[in-house]
Amino acid sequence: MARRLFIFDPPTRFIAGTIGQPGNRTFYLQARDGERIVSVSLEKVQVAVLADRLGALLDELDRRGIAETSAGSETEDPATLDEPLNEAFRAGTLSLGWDGADDVIVIEAREIEEEDEEEAEAGEAEGAVLEIADDDPDGPDLFRVRIPAAVARRFVDQAVRVVASGRPPCPLCGQPLDPQGHLCPRRNGTFLN
Repeated sequence: MARRLFIFDPPTRFIAGTIGQPGNRTFYLQARDGERIVSVSLEKVQVAVLADRLGALLDELDRRGIAETSAGSETEDPATLDEPLNEAFRAGTLSLGWDGADDVIVIEAREIEEEDEEEAEAGEAEGAVLEIADDDPDGPDLFRVRIPAAVARRFVDQAVRVVASGRPPCPLCGQPLDPQGHLCPRRNGTFLN
C-alpha cells in the first residue's frame, strides 16, 4: 500500500480526544483544516507523554524568550472529536520539535508496521535512529501538525484534562479503579471497591 502523508500547516483545530467510557476509551489525535479531518488513534500513555514533553519544550522556549507560549484568553476548546471519525492509522511513534525558521512546534505521529518494529528494536539496541524521508513511497503513514507555541500550550492544557478525566486511582496502589472495584495488590489481592 502506498504511503499516506497527512500534513497540517497549520490546522484550524488540533486536539486530543477520546471515544468510550473511562476504562474502555480509545484516544485520538485529531487535526482539522476546513472540511479535511484526520484522526490518528494512540494509547493514553502516548497522549500523556506528548503533553508532558510538549509542556517542557514550551516552558524552555518561554524561559529563553524564543516564543510566546501563553495560551491567551480564547475560549476553551472542548475535547469533542469532529465527525466523521475515521481512524487513518494507529500511531506507533510520536516526535516533536521546534522549527526556529518558522517559529512553530512540529508534532508527528508515524505508523509502525510489524517489520519496521523489528528493525526499530534492532536499531535501538545499536543506538541508531530510523529516519524516513517524506518522499519515500515505502515509508509508514505520517501525520504532521505545525502549530504556533500558543496553540501548542492550549493543546497541552486540553490533553492533560482528557487524560485526567479517566477512572480515579486506587488510594492504596494507584491503579485505576473500575466502577465494580478491583483486586488491590497492596491488600494482598483482596477486592477493594
